[in-house]
Amino acid sequence: MVASVHPTVARVTDRIRERSEATRTAYLARIRDDANRTNPRERMSCSNLAHAFAVDSPEDRHDVLVDERTNIGIVTTYNDMLSAHRPYENYPELIRDEARKNKAHAQVAGGAPAMCDGVTQGMPGMEMSLFSRDVIAMSTAVALSHDVYDTALLLGICDKIAPGLLIGALSVGHLPCVFVPSGPMGSGIKNAKKSKVRERFISGQTSREEMQDVEFQAYHSAGTCTFYGTANSNQVALEAMGLHVPGSAFVPPYAPLREALTREAVRTAVDIRLGGDSYTPIGELVDERSIVNALVTLVATGGSTNLLIHWVAVARAAGIIFDWSDVDDLSKVVPLLAKIYPNGPSDINDFENAGGTGFILRELAKLGLLHEDVVTVRRGGIQEHMLRPVISDDDESSLSFISAPEESPDEDTIRTAEDPFASTGGLALLKGNLGRSVIKISAVKPKNRYISAPAFVADRQEDVTAAFQRGELNRNVVVVVRFQGPAANGMPELHKLTAVLGALQRQGYSVALVTDGRMSGASGRIPAAIHLTPEAAKGGPCAKLRTGDHVTLDAENGILTVDAPAEEFEARENAELTAAGPLGLGRDLFAGMRHTVLGAEQGACSWLPFTD
Repeated sequence: MVASVHPTVARVTDRIRERSEATRTAYLARIRDDANRTNPRERMSCSNLAHAFAVDSPEDRHDVLVDERTNIGIVTTYNDMLSAHRPYENYPELIRDEARKNKAHAQVAGGAPAMCDGVTQGMPGMEMSLFSRDVIAMSTAVALSHDVYDTALLLGICDKIAPGLLIGALSVGHLPCVFVPSGPMGSGIKNAKKSKVRERFISGQTSREEMQDVEFQAYHSAGTCTFYGTANSNQVALEAMGLHVPGSAFVPPYAPLREALTREAVRTAVDIRLGGDSYTPIGELVDERSIVNALVTLVATGGSTNLLIHWVAVARAAGIIFDWSDVDDLSKVVPLLAKIYPNGPSDINDFENAGGTGFILRELAKLGLLHEDVVTVRRGGIQEHMLRPVISDDDESSLSFISAPEESPDEDTIRTAEDPFASTGGLALLKGNLGRSVIKISAVKPKNRYISAPAFVADRQEDVTAAFQRGELNRNVVVVVRFQGPAANGMPELHKLTAVLGALQRQGYSVALVTDGRMSGASGRIPAAIHLTPEAAKGGPCAKLRTGDHVTLDAENGILTVDAPAEEFEARENAELTAAGPLGLGRDLFAGMRHTVLGAEQGACSWLPFTD
């Protein structure tokens, strides 16, 4: 029995639908026009088709052009640098094999770049990280621009990569698309222990050799990182939107079940192909209801704040407009059902073993917090995504789906709707005379959710580290790092400040971070007002802040303010972004994006013609 939709979920969805009416209508009209064209075998010239299938055997050419077998386009983000994407190396051959078994044909349509934020944290390359999402979106569109495909498989997982693939796929939204994950690495050293060693290292209490050893214990094999950062939050959101084969996000790489799920993704893509009886274009699937389902699941699991930028952009790619107030309203009625590091001690493998995303979706549905009438890549709809995949011990080619456990087998990691960790969700909006920002509240202990203290204002994270090492931050302090927004320097994550601020908090000081930049999805117990908008580089109020100003962050009540007389504060001159000189290391090529990019609450999009 389908529960009635919760009034707040219904109200937020209706609000988004009304706000998006013009842009959504225009988007749907465009992709429907694309879908209604004649098929590529008829509209393309002989020369076009010869180029498209030049490398195929005569038999394969006959299958595609004469028998009109389904042609699957593969967009891959494989590389050896990114541990989560290394397993994709051999996926194309597996996909081609399964396609042949299902009277289909598969081609690698193209590749997209996939950078590792773990490698570039605190390095110059991090200034390209956010913009790489839009590069990946454009690369996806280029790959599918050959326009000979009936359906597509998208191979990507991590921080900017999955949102970029989704945005790119929505630009050719008449095509059905299925995401194909590769799974997390095995659990290594506990994330909490890793963080403590990092704090000792930044304080000079341990050696680089010990630090390096600990890092290799944490990051040790193929697969996604095991904390609940942006990469794994992407996977939860994609599952909640019905864009995966059910339960496929967190099955380990190279496991027999992983191969079975990848083969099932091929069969699913063929089933929903253009021109088929179950045709399911991604631009129709991604609607207001599926976006709300993703947001509800994100706040119910204390997911990454980065998705409050990326999923805004994803929605806008489909003509849908939501903002942080919508997320905040949802978070007030959605309970916290999971605790995965940094929200708690468990990692993503613990989460999967306890029931995973299917368990969460089922519990949310009990409360009417999901739209259950949505379309997904599966004929069974969202109810099918509440199941768990299994294979037989004696037949690795078998695949079936079973119910998630009725009761939590690990109540430190996952809870039922009747017994949540908290009655409200993990993300919140902060507002005040410094602008609008977001905070991941689920990882912050209640005693640390309020701070009112003098500010230390810096324009670079390196200045914060230097001040810490000089002992200048040994006090109650609100650290403000500005000129870190998308227009200033590409909005790098400030993850390296986690160890600095954590060390201060462990010494007994009340500490908070305020920034117009991003903080890693792995950040946790420090209250951090991030994505502050408008940003300093565009004249945001934080450009007027000075060291010593009294700043108040109240996460429980959604407040972020500077305690200064309004007239005096308004009369101050804005600090200016200091010219960095020649950027180098590729950053020069992103000058156009820094010039055109929208604000964080508008998705930090560099490709949209409207600015709200």
